[in-house]
Amino acid sequence: MKLSGQAELLRIFIGESDKFHGKPLHEAIVHKARQHGMAGATVLRGIQGFGADSRMHTAKVLRLSEDLPIVVEIVDQPERIAELLPNLDEMIEEGLMTLEKVQIIAYRHSGSEI
Repeated sequence: MKLSGQAELLRIFIGESDKFHGKPLHEAIVHKARQHGMAGATVLRGIQGFGADSRMHTAKVLRLSEDLPIVVEIVDQPERIAELLPNLDEMIEEGLMTLEKVQIIAYRHSGSEI
């Protein structure tokens, strides 16, 4: 079965060492998204990047960073993303969030529902 439609992609750029109440921020964000019933969330670990402070973070062997870039992506309906944003604002002290409209195409096994 193939389903499609309009949605929003919330992309959150943070650092691997960022915390929320003592646990990794990316984990806290994913748990909060799940509590809010979001359609899904994915955490991506970058191998290189820099942020507002222009300090380079890299996974190169000779210069192993303990604060690699992390991107959390959440896709859902715009109104559901809007409900989540105030919670994220309380959780994220430093980082960048972007929103963009996306066309979703979801493939499901026969009989599966979204």
